[in-house]
Formats: sequence, C-alpha cells, structure tokens
Amino acid sequence: MKRKNYFQQEPNSPSPIKTTISRRLRFSETDALAIAWHGRFPQFFEEAQTELGHKCGLTYDAFRDEGITAPVAQIHIDYFRPLLLDKIFTVKASLLWNDAARLNTEYRITDADGLCACTGYTIQLFVDIKTREPLWLSPNALILCRQRWLAGEFYEK
Repeated sequence: MKRKNYFQQEPNSPSPIKTTISRRLRFSETDALAIAWHGRFPQFFEEAQTELGHKCGLTYDAFRDEGITAPVAQIHIDYFRPLLLDKIFTVKASLLWNDAARLNTEYRITDADGLCACTGYTIQLFVDIKTREPLWLSPNALILCRQRWLAGEFYEK
C-alpha cells in the first residue's frame, strides 16, 4: 500500500534527506497476538529519526549544545498491516525541506516481505531549553544542515 506524501514539497526545494534502519521485532514490543503493539510505532519512528539526525547534524547533543530542544508537536500514524514477532522490519525516515523553524519528517515501515505496515509523520518544533519558549527563527544547527543540504552532501553520488 502506497500513501501520498504527508507534506507538500516546496517549489525548488531540494529532495528529502533519507535514512533507513532495519531490525528484528522483539518480544517486549508485541501484544498477546505476537504482533507489534501499536504504541511501539512512535519508538520505531524515533529510532530512524535518530539515525537521520546523525546523518545531517541534527542530533540531541547538537541541540543541547545550542541550548535548544526539539520536542514532537504532532505525530500521525496510518496502520496497514501487522509486524510479526521475531521478523525483520525496515523503517525509512525522510526529512523534508521547509523554511520554518521546524522539522517535518515522514516515515514508512515495511515488513519482512517488503509490504507497507504503516506510514506516518512527525512535526518537531524548536524550543529554548531554559525558558521553554518556542523559537520563531531557525537554530544554527538547522541553518548548517540546510547549507549542507543545498550543497548536496546528503545524497548518494
């Protein structure tokens, strides 16, 4: 099952930055039917988001060094098929370009057979760690990421 993108790509913006992780579904992540419990999917998203952050310099350490954080302000998940205990699954995360002080990330989880188990997205907003006030301008970490993005550093050559 293929779902359209959740975010509309801005005209003349670069292609999304993407990463993929694969791992096995553990017993502690399943329900009584030996399928992934629906509440675990945000965790799967976060695992891929963490790898994506390492790829483009948007890590929790970089945020902390800058005195900011990037909490999830919105999450959405569409479920299509179950993930099964002890089977390998793959999570693809795509960071989409936008000019705001936020991170728009789309996700696609596929099962061991390569079939779409779910899709979803998160929106993260930047917040000052001390004051807990939202940032209206992009933080330096995001500005640097955008510069590298425009230079094509995140794409296969």
